[in-house]
Amino acid sequence: MTATAPAPATTAALALGDDALVLSHRLGEWVGHAPVLEEEVALSNIALDLLGQARVLLSMAGDEDELAYLREERAFTQLQLVEQPNGDFAHTIARQLYFSTYQHLLYAELATGSGVFAPLAGKAVKEVAYHRDHAEQWTLRLGDGTDVSHERMRRACTALWRFTGEMFQPVEGLDVDLAALEAAWLESVTAVLDRATLELPEGPRAGAWSAGAGRQGLHTEPFGPMLAEMQHLHRSHPGATW
Repeated sequence: MTATAPAPATTAALALGDDALVLSHRLGEWVGHAPVLEEEVALSNIALDLLGQARVLLSMAGDEDELAYLREERAFTQLQLVEQPNGDFAHTIARQLYFSTYQHLLYAELATGSGVFAPLAGKAVKEVAYHRDHAEQWTLRLGDGTDVSHERMRRACTALWRFTGEMFQPVEGLDVDLAALEAAWLESVTAVLDRATLELPEGPRAGAWSAGAGRQGLHTEPFGPMLAEMQHLHRSHPGATW
């Protein structure tokens, strides 16, 4: 059983746990709808990896089931990026490229430290390396593919760009060099987009509430319906066992 993290690490455990939980659910929505069977399996496996991370992190903050299924919308603190709808496959890949690059760099740094997140990060960084590689390979295939796939990938990268700045805002209890993390993230994403014959999107990445307040419990419109679906069974049958 995972020990409860000391405050203020609980705040960081909730934030990272919510990131993983919500993105896991989003990726799980592809089951039965992915463009090819192999991708249905791949996205399902990534979703399961993230769910495993979420369980550990939420357990550090309290009861994982209560935190996942009984909190109200404003109590969730995930990045607004991860709650965005799947859209078409290019949209999902762009979201995954942005987030998995950030998560891999973050966990790699946490794994080298001695803080409460080091054990989780040491194990999860290997999983997230695959998530990152999967997203990068699909970005290359779509960006440097047909005219249609290139345009879809370009639109997806542009649409999600405004949500990326929030990843590098301070989180209480998360002791990392955010400036260095952001610089490494920008360098990596730029290199992947260059190889995919795509340009780095322009425009602000932080500042507006709609692109920087997920950590404060302010979420975009698509999150409400997603949360209702995710919590429906547990709320309909409280106390049920399987």
